[in-house]
Amino acid sequence: MKDKASIIVQKFGGTSVADADRIKAVADRVIHTKNEYDHVVVVVSAMGDTTDHLVSLANSMSSNPSPREYDALISNGENISASLLAMALIERGSSAISLTGKQAGIMTNGNHSRATIATVKTDRIMEELSNSNVVIVTGFQGTNHVDDVTTIGRGGSDTSAVVLAAALGAEECEIFTDVDGVYTTDPRKVTNAKKITTISYDEMLDLASLGAKVLHPRSVECAKENNIVIHVRSSFSLDQGTRVTAEGQMEALKAVTGITVN
Repeated sequence: MKDKASIIVQKFGGTSVADADRIKAVADRVIHTKNEYDHVVVVVSAMGDTTDHLVSLANSMSSNPSPREYDALISNGENISASLLAMALIERGSSAISLTGKQAGIMTNGNHSRATIATVKTDRIMEELSNSNVVIVTGFQGTNHVDDVTTIGRGGSDTSAVVLAAALGAEECEIFTDVDGVYTTDPRKVTNAKKITTISYDEMLDLASLGAKVLHPRSVECAKENNIVIHVRSSFSLDQGTRVTAEGQMEALKAVTGITVN
């Protein structure tokens, strides 16, 4: 059952959009979500290793690439993902539109490759949502005061998604990845690692700052400042994942929430 004028922001990382088949699966997932919410905004990363490939190309041209041209180049990965996902949704009968960071109104400072988001002008996004479009926004990028493309650092798509959730008044931001939540330690290395149902912002910040790669620390900080629930979920399952909130269940139950491994 839909909440009144409900908006949800979903972010799909590089593994979730790694190839054409996975992008089609994401489209199916987004349509499923559209049945539950009035408005859906999707933030996408670049496909698989696309950003690494673009960085390698930049370094093959120059040992010290121009920061402006570097951002102009590596931001293209997200543009490709967003356009392809929009095509997949339209093919399935759903109205959709892809927007670059600039088109979505994401304004940053002028620091190329490590920009911070200053504000989001949501007019265009809200207009497209009112036209029943699923709005797909390129993560990791914005625009500065002279309309040059800027990027906000590796892992920045998480931050893009949480910032958009705050700007749009969404109560929850779903981060889809290749694991189905936050675990007590890396489940790919420790077979009996336990999934955490709810974890506090501060606990998640501790884990992220010490090496846990599930969420970017900047995204958790933004969520804490704006009281946005982050729901970490698997792209390949409908199961509930881990919610990052103001109060985590683990804080009251155990002295140790999780362990990161170096």
